[in-house]
Amino acid sequence: MHDRITVPEFVVGELPELKGQGRDLRIDACRGIALWFIFLDHVPNNIGSWLTLRNYGFSDAAEVFMFVSGITCALAYGRAWRCEGWTGVISRTLRRSWDIYIAFLLLTLACAILVHLAGRIADESNMRILLDHPGATLARAAVLQYRPVNTDVLPVFVLLHLLFAPLLWLLLRAPNATLGASLSLYVMVHAFGWTVPAWPNGHWAFNPLAWQLLFVLGAWWMIEDKRPRPWVTSRKTLVLAVLYLLFSLLIALSWRIKPLEALVPQALANLLYPLDKSNLDPLRLLHFLAIAVLAAWFVPRNWRGLTKPVTRGAILCGQNSLPIYCVGVLLTFASHVALLDISDGLAMQIVLSLAGIVTMIATATLLNSISIKPRQRS
Repeated sequence: MHDRITVPEFVVGELPELKGQGRDLRIDACRGIALWFIFLDHVPNNIGSWLTLRNYGFSDAAEVFMFVSGITCALAYGRAWRCEGWTGVISRTLRRSWDIYIAFLLLTLACAILVHLAGRIADESNMRILLDHPGATLARAAVLQYRPVNTDVLPVFVLLHLLFAPLLWLLLRAPNATLGASLSLYVMVHAFGWTVPAWPNGHWAFNPLAWQLLFVLGAWWMIEDKRPRPWVTSRKTLVLAVLYLLFSLLIALSWRIKPLEALVPQALANLLYPLDKSNLDPLRLLHFLAIAVLAAWFVPRNWRGLTKPVTRGAILCGQNSLPIYCVGVLLTFASHVALLDISDGLAMQIVLSLAGIVTMIATATLLNSISIKPRQRS
């Protein structure tokens, strides 16, 4: 096909997974662990959230999930471009976007049924308006303007997959300029408050115009591959990353541990807080980048930890990310109801956290065994 030769073949051929090195299991492991962390963080007042990134810095698992998704899209659709040309890329991105869209609508309905049966958490889950005005609310959900709590990331991925074919075209031809344009849009969001229409309060938990930067950054990293790697793996970058992580650790712990609060000047605390998660606060972005630098240094491709049973469970979840994310949202609602109706004690929190992760691993294992996997993996 003519469209396969419009870009030099070596550009996508440099992608690690396309050079015969096999699937990079670190990507699946990161995505799976991020899914576990998202579940633990979303259960209110959960002791399990102290195992996640949220309490130890400015960013959390959402940044990891978004960045790694950009990486996987560059790998999957880059290979589709080599094998099938742009027609195949467009077909696959549209199909994947449709899959996520349908999953979002079904998840919204499932959450509504669960909340209705429980007779609880309608207000906390942003489901009250759906239960009171189902017709108008479902119509808004169909155009991605209404989202129950914890489902917000799916509409963002619908939009990003829908637009990934032109994004890949730009990245293959002018990767640095494309990343620069993405960064410029991010800056404009913070300068002028740009956002996408939402309903009923106009608020996105993940403003697509801001969070696209991490997604584009992940895709850019895969396509550029070796060019930015020397800078990321330099000792000077490592020192700066460690210092920033220590700084953010002190600030984050001071918000939750009273004795540490005195160590942080009030003027500095007022300057930093609150962090704007909706628009991907620059401090959150820098914190994630610092974590990424440490991962590049200390987690090589042949890391032995990838063979451990727990990590294998994370890999399974990462390989089935869409269904596992949906399962995690439903488990979050069920866990919240259990904490309210049965007990909110420490033992119950631990049991629910462990049971949720085990359920996610079991679901991913079942999906692999019966070959129900996202089409993007084929």
